Amino acid sequence: MNQEVIKAIPSNRLQFFPVMMFATVMGLGGLTLVFERLNHVFLFSSMFATTFLIIATTLFFVILFTYFLKIIKYKEEVLKELNHPIRINFFAASSISMLILSAAFREYNLETSLSFFYFGAILHIFFTYYTIRFWINNNLEIVHSNPAWFIPIVGNLIVPIAGVGFLDNAILIFYFSIGMFFWIILFSIILNRIIFHNPFAPKFMPTMFILIAPPAIGFISYIKLTGNLDFFAQILFSLALFFTILVAFMYKNFVKIKFFISWWAFTFPLAAVTLSSILIYELTKKDFYMYLSYTLAMITTLIVTLVAVATIKHMAKKEICIME
Repeated sequence: MNQEVIKAIPSNRLQFFPVMMFATVMGLGGLTLVFERLNHVFLFSSMFATTFLIIATTLFFVILFTYFLKIIKYKEEVLKELNHPIRINFFAASSISMLILSAAFREYNLETSLSFFYFGAILHIFFTYYTIRFWINNNLEIVHSNPAWFIPIVGNLIVPIAGVGFLDNAILIFYFSIGMFFWIILFSIILNRIIFHNPFAPKFMPTMFILIAPPAIGFISYIKLTGNLDFFAQILFSLALFFTILVAFMYKNFVKIKFFISWWAFTFPLAAVTLSSILIYELTKKDFYMYLSYTLAMITTLIVTLVAVATIKHMAKKEICIME
């Protein structure tokens, strides 16, 4: 690696470059998938999806390259993140980003989609096992639990969505089973934390939106695997809708939160529930789901735009990638 390239990035900034930056790709990639489905189902212009795909892909490689430089120059900082009870969960955001890009590229270039999928699926199952081993081998406290724990779990539910046609269904069901089982287990733990223990620190309040993602992604994944809008599928969609309304009902908890990079936790779950709404409209053709899809698509686009602008604004002020 060219030493001049490494030195071009200020040491203090690179040292504190957070792994949760990959969540930005998840948000933009999710929005890309939303506009792809809007193009197919509601005949929106394909220009929006193409533009967001270019931005998300470029951002992914920029973040990947930057974090690779951090591994080279500040290996001890990376190890700290790998051994942090909260940050460890965000490593899976890198593999989820690959899976989302795989799904987004499927209609543009099948070989690119396949490459992203295999790298993402292999890396994600590694992070799943690594994270669960970390939970088992370390004496974690209840205050360490938060919805970010769902990140390595939810990714397993994305694998069947991106992987249909790439892998045998038996393997995709293996991933799906992991995601569904641990979603139920972790939800019980986190609900216990929310009700009976101290509230989340302000910077982790946005992670409440992650509660939307498992049932929303689980619904899409289940439909991809079975092709049936049965009773169980409708339960999953209803739960996704419930959690969406719940976080909307709690809007006062979010409006005054100071900006943190964790704001990107708002974005992908909203994209996920939007995609599930579009899918259930395709399957039922009910007007309610059409209006719901439009509404959620507008909200998701607005939130991603606001968070992206806030991120750029705070980057300009050098308030990101600093010591906490």
